[in-house]
Amino acid sequence: MSTPAMFKRASFFESSRIAEILRAETVGGMLVIAAALIAIVWANTPWSGAYDGLREFAVGPGSLHVHLSLRAWASDGLLAIFFFVAGLELKREFVAGDLKDRRQAALPVAAAVGGMLAPAGVYAVVNTVADGDLSGWAIPTATDIAFAVAVLAVIGTHLPSGLRTFMLALAVVDDLLAITVIAIFYTHELHLVWLVLALVPIAAFGVLVQRRVTSPWLLLPLAVVGWALVHASGVHATVAGVLLGFTVPVLRRDGADAKGLAEHLEHLVRPLSAGVAVPLFAFFAAGVHLGGWSGLGDALTDPIALGVVAGLVLGKPVGITAATWLLARYTHAQLDEELAWIDVLGMAMLGGIGFTVALLIGELGYGEGSAAADHVTIGVLVGSLLAAALASAVLRRRNRIYRRLCEEEAEGALAE
Repeated sequence: MSTPAMFKRASFFESSRIAEILRAETVGGMLVIAAALIAIVWANTPWSGAYDGLREFAVGPGSLHVHLSLRAWASDGLLAIFFFVAGLELKREFVAGDLKDRRQAALPVAAAVGGMLAPAGVYAVVNTVADGDLSGWAIPTATDIAFAVAVLAVIGTHLPSGLRTFMLALAVVDDLLAITVIAIFYTHELHLVWLVLALVPIAAFGVLVQRRVTSPWLLLPLAVVGWALVHASGVHATVAGVLLGFTVPVLRRDGADAKGLAEHLEHLVRPLSAGVAVPLFAFFAAGVHLGGWSGLGDALTDPIALGVVAGLVLGKPVGITAATWLLARYTHAQLDEELAWIDVLGMAMLGGIGFTVALLIGELGYGEGSAAADHVTIGVLVGSLLAAALASAVLRRRNRIYRRLCEEEAEGALAE
C-alpha cells in the first residue's frame, strides 16, 4: 500500500495548521503549563468542589474493570497515547537515530542512568533521615522533555545545536528507564492470565504493522483491547502504549531514506498526545488544594515533598553531570567538541524539570487524591520551577557568550 489509508483518512492530523502547531515541543509544554495552572487555581477557589466532582466522575463499563474516574482515565488511558509516541520515538532513535551508534549513545545513556540514580538516592536520604515514606523514590528520576525543551528554546537562541541533541538523546533513555521503573516497581498486584492474554492483541497489532497494514479499523480495536487487558493485569496500562510503539517498524522495506511507518505514526499521533492527552492529564493531576501560604509551607516541610524538590534540584544535575564526566574521563567516549562542561551542567539542571511522569509515579506510589500525593504534586511543581530558574540563569549567561562569539565571527568575515 503506497500511501497508507490511515493517513488519507486522518488528513486533519497529518497536514492541518493546528496539528503542525501542536507538533512543536514548545507549544506542548505551554499547553501543559496552562492546564496545570487552571487546575491549581480552580482547586483553590470557592468552586473547588466542582473541580473535585469533575475529576472523580466515573464512567466506563464495570464488567470490563474500566469503570474509572476521569482522573484515572487521564492517567491510565490518555497517557497511554503519550507513551505510545514515546515508544515510537524510542525505537526510532535506537534503530536509526542518534542512539544507533554506541559511541554516540554512550554519554546520553550514562547521563540518563546517573540522572535516575542520584535523584532516587537524594530522595531516599531525605526520607530516611526525616523518617519519611520511601514509596516515592522514583518520582524525581523522570525529566519532562516538553517542559525542558520549551525552556531551552526560549533561552537558547545561540547555544550549540549539540546541546539540544544531547538533551533529546538523554530524554529518550530517561523515558525508557521511567517506563521500566513503572512496570517493575509500581505494579502492586499482577494477574498473569490477563497479562498473557494482553500479548495476543499486541502481537496481532505488531504482525499487521510489520506487514505495513495501517487500517485504523484493524489497528485501533487491537490497541484498545491490548490496553484493557494490560490494565486488568495490574501492570500500569501506559506500558501497553510503549509495547505497541515498539512493534512498529522504523525502516522502509525498500531501503529508501523517506519516512518509515514509525515516523509517520509519530507524526500523526503527536498532536493528539501533546495537544489533548498530556494537557488533560495535567489538568486532572495538578489540582492540589494548597490551603493558602500556611498549607503550602506545611506541605513543603513534609519529607516527601522535600525529597522530591531536593531530588529534582540537586540530584538531577549532580547525577547527569557526574555520570557524563566520569564516562568521558575514563573511557574513549567524547563530549561534543562544541560543548563546554558548564553547558552540560546547565542542561543537567534543565533535567530537573519533572512533571508528567513524576506526577504519574506519585499517584502510583501514594494513591490518587491522598495527602501524600498532593504533597508530591507541590514538590514536583516547586522543584521544577527552581530547576528551570537555575538552569535559565546558567544557560542565559552561556547564550550571551555564544551570541558574542557569533557576532565576532560575523564581523571578522565581513572584514575579510
